[in-house]
Amino acid sequence: MSAPQNRLSPSTVRERSACMCHRGDACSSHAPGHALHLIQARLASATPSEWVDAIVEHADPRTGDVVVRTLDGVAHALWNAAGAALEAPAGTPVALHERYGVLAVGRIQFNVARD
Repeated sequence: MSAPQNRLSPSTVRERSACMCHRGDACSSHAPGHALHLIQARLASATPSEWVDAIVEHADPRTGDVVVRTLDGVAHALWNAAGAALEAPAGTPVALHERYGVLAVGRIQFNVARD
């Protein structure tokens, strides 16, 4: 005897995956700038040569906007809803994985949206 299949409608699935971070709840979306997906983190760690060191120039915890400047002088405007701006105030050294959109602040990693 097999277990009954739980069939969910597409609209129910979309509702459950909608991001809750705009209400102050835990982020449930893996869209750029929201929750870091496990596969995204693994891909970034599997390509260590693509990380670039940077310094935070500006961080606004209210909006989630973060501007980092790499050591070769390139500025990157980023956005994160999960608190990257709280963890990385101006002057904080960070690492950015441009290909997979991951910002590392110490051991903490964030999914970032790039402008």
